[in-house]
Amino acid sequence: MATIKDISQMTGFSITTVSRALNGYSDVSDSTRKLIKEAAETLNYSPNGLARGLVMKETKTLGLLVSGMTYKNIDNNFVFEVLCGINDSAANSDYDLILFSTNTAKQKMKTYTQLCRERKVDGVILQGVKTDDPYLQEVLDSDIPCVLIDIPIHSEYVGFVSTNHKQSAQTAVEHLIGLGHRQIAMVNGYPEAFVSKERYEGYSDAMRNAGLSLKPEWIVNGNFTEEEAQQQASELLKAYPEITAIFCASDMMALGVMKAANELGISIPDELSVVGFDDIPTAAYFQPPLTTIGQNMYQLGHEAANLLMGMLRSEDSPKFNILQNELVLRSSTAKPGR
Repeated sequence: MATIKDISQMTGFSITTVSRALNGYSDVSDSTRKLIKEAAETLNYSPNGLARGLVMKETKTLGLLVSGMTYKNIDNNFVFEVLCGINDSAANSDYDLILFSTNTAKQKMKTYTQLCRERKVDGVILQGVKTDDPYLQEVLDSDIPCVLIDIPIHSEYVGFVSTNHKQSAQTAVEHLIGLGHRQIAMVNGYPEAFVSKERYEGYSDAMRNAGLSLKPEWIVNGNFTEEEAQQQASELLKAYPEITAIFCASDMMALGVMKAANELGISIPDELSVVGFDDIPTAAYFQPPLTTIGQNMYQLGHEAANLLMGMLRSEDSPKFNILQNELVLRSSTAKPGR
């Protein structure tokens, strides 16, 4: 069976260039890509040959591939709780679990298939992948069994687990509207995140259903970080003091909003109501305690592992699972007081 190395020797291009050309990276010129693909056809190269070999030779190992895991996210318990769920599910089976990480720079250096082959995993759970990440398309083109967390795509080899983000966001905003709020802003994550799009749709649906107009200038991105959300909220509240409530697409961003309000002398919830999303463990200890959407992140990981192991066993069952969230009421929301 022909390999990437054979194509490299035939064309004179490096193995990295050959791999990137075959996986559709944009930094390979059209002429180079054409030459490499012609050589691949001549050699009867199968781009998924290595992946198929990996899958057929079971190692009883699952991989959790996390994108964008940095020290800055240490206060966000999402990854850890998902990891615990995956680990407990694997521990009750005959599979082991390994964790490996990636980022945009790494994705440009090494393909998804190479990464999986090096780690000798039977299947992979992907978390934190953006909708525009190169690996996402590689996952769809590969036949290595994979489960995506919070990206609703499924195919023969790909499944996903997620929660009802849109409905949950709508519930959060409807809670604010039910309290009497009409001037409601939103601090979202970043545009490349599927959950950002879903939570925005929930916010906008709730507003429209209540006959409230959407003001684009009242919708800002906090990039899922406390610091960015604090800066954006500070500018928002100074420019539009009529805002009485803010829905945040994560608890960490809600904390940033609360800090911004405190610096501006705005009382929560008397003058500003704040709702978050996630229900991280520290949300109950915010000042005041945060009203938020509770996600069972442990269960998300547990179901992802169960789904992947079912795929590896060729079980005939749905390749997706959508979990339900709940509104957790605390002290950060109240009737508008301004």
